[in-house]
Amino acid sequence: MSATRDSATQDSVTLDIDVSLTRGAFSLDVAFTAGPGLTALFGRSGSGKTTVIDLVAGLARPDRGRIAVSGETLLDRERGIAVPAHRRRIGVVFQQARLLPHLSVRRNLSYGRAFARSRSDGIAFDGVIDLLGIGHLLDRRPAGLSGGEAQRVAIGRALLSRPRLLLMDEPLAALDEARKAEILPYIERLRDEAGLPIVYVSHAVSEVARLARTVVVLEAGRVAAVGTADTVLRRADLLAAQGSEAGAILDMVVGETDPETGLTCLSGRAGRLSVPRLTRSPGTAVRIRVPARDVLLATQPPLGLSARNLLEGRVVSIHALGEAASMVEIDCNGALLAARLTRASVRDLALAPGRAVYAVVKSVAFDPEGVGTARPDAVEI
Repeated sequence: MSATRDSATQDSVTLDIDVSLTRGAFSLDVAFTAGPGLTALFGRSGSGKTTVIDLVAGLARPDRGRIAVSGETLLDRERGIAVPAHRRRIGVVFQQARLLPHLSVRRNLSYGRAFARSRSDGIAFDGVIDLLGIGHLLDRRPAGLSGGEAQRVAIGRALLSRPRLLLMDEPLAALDEARKAEILPYIERLRDEAGLPIVYVSHAVSEVARLARTVVVLEAGRVAAVGTADTVLRRADLLAAQGSEAGAILDMVVGETDPETGLTCLSGRAGRLSVPRLTRSPGTAVRIRVPARDVLLATQPPLGLSARNLLEGRVVSIHALGEAASMVEIDCNGALLAARLTRASVRDLALAPGRAVYAVVKSVAFDPEGVGTARPDAVEI
């Protein structure tokens, strides 16, 4: 049974929020629109991400403002509108799975389905089981599940309530690295196949780079930036404030793996890259993040280097980062790369917009677990 909704349904759902509240020393004042696909709320702990989720879900009420989904007003303080949480048709996945311990996985899932008996749209039970790969877990109790398995069941329970919008509040925060690696592909499938807009909270730039179409950066209860993931995550000024490293996102296609070197070839608009062995099949569309600190620049083709990845491009812009560093953006055949250099290197290489350069990236700089799937139509070669 298919787990996919009509893409037109997903594309028609938007979340509009313009709210403010004050709680003790913390104040929140945010306004943004989340459209189709996965929108990440990104920022440090305490920036207001979870508060936004609670407001949209109806678990908290702002002092002022309005929240609407696809034009339907869920909350408007001035007009006295406040739709109760259980009538908002919004699914929520928390940091902890919050499964009912005395019920089997099957009955936990049925608990979510009980909220949607009057609705015929959304994903059917068998579709959810297939999408999340949890068929073998149906007769277990929550105590017998790993953290990753429990979160997949929690996602399934939320989907079976047949929401029009899914909120995920740092669903990987309580998991170790192995469990995160286990569940990320399922979140990608959910993003790509369920036809359901998702608002995803995280302070991990690797998760945001792998999953998000749109990023909303929050700082101290305010919106610092909104834009596509590739645009926002190249901004060193924003990422530094979050304690993270800026970098570029490239859409690529998996090629063959060299059995002798263990390196997999990727190709895309930027050129060809070699990365540590990927288990994905040739022809698979993927997105990779290239941290700016892992990119070197040369004004002539370098010789005698151990680095295998060499991309040709031209400097687009140079931005100062404090007193000693600069962020250089490079256009590689239409794909944008970022390199963090010292200001001395920028001077010595005489870098300026329009200058032809060679970007050097070490193969070992790529983390295979950080390589995510992408829609095939996002990749240009």
